[in-house]
Amino acid sequence: MPLTIEKPVDSAFICTIVSDAGMGKTTLAATFPNPVFIRAEDGMQSIPYEQRPDAFPLISKVDELWGQFNQLIKEDHDKQTVVIDSVTALDRLFVRYIVDNDPKQPKSINQALGGYGAGLQAVATMHQRVRNACGMLQKKGINVVFLAHAETETIELPDSDPYTRYNVRMNKRSQAPYIDDSDLVGFIKLQTFYRGEDGERKKATSTGARQLVTYATANNVSKNRYGIEQDLMLEKGKNPLVGIVPALTK
Repeated sequence: MPLTIEKPVDSAFICTIVSDAGMGKTTLAATFPNPVFIRAEDGMQSIPYEQRPDAFPLISKVDELWGQFNQLIKEDHDKQTVVIDSVTALDRLFVRYIVDNDPKQPKSINQALGGYGAGLQAVATMHQRVRNACGMLQKKGINVVFLAHAETETIELPDSDPYTRYNVRMNKRSQAPYIDDSDLVGFIKLQTFYRGEDGERKKATSTGARQLVTYATANNVSKNRYGIEQDLMLEKGKNPLVGIVPALTK
């Protein structure tokens, strides 16, 4: 049978948006095409009710999460984007699930399933299951937006001095589905200006304007597959990726 070789078509979009709390992750996610939210935390109060997108009930149990995914994957609906708010909160839910279901009643995830990292690996497996479910949504032509809280970490490389950057707040074993397997990882930051005379300590000021960083930088985890090389300004009610990401421009 001859091989079928053809130019791949653009697929639905999967991205991760990272920031400190209160920086507008949920507000940005609401600007994606016809979204529905899967909520492990309630971050939608910042959006006026008349502009608030549809959402499933808040998740309190892991089984509720799989049920909501099954509904989106198996049933017909008109939603074009699924937002997971947030994978950081899911991580806490998964940790609690593994600890609570261990018959030995461990005190922490580090002691769960016999220790030696087995508990953390079980949590990582659950995050991969989330990513697999989102891959099924992508095949249906549905975009996926993961929201994540940030924390700082120290990077130590063999060819440079240690430095600090922002990353997703969860154990490293669980990060790959949201970083390595995303089309874009964006970090929201305040647009900051530094003032001061030469030789003086600079003072940072900001107007409150926010920027989305989607290219590789030492300051934070970020990347994209669309050739974006500069900060994107965030405007209320507008998605800065429209006109750049093919799946959002149709």
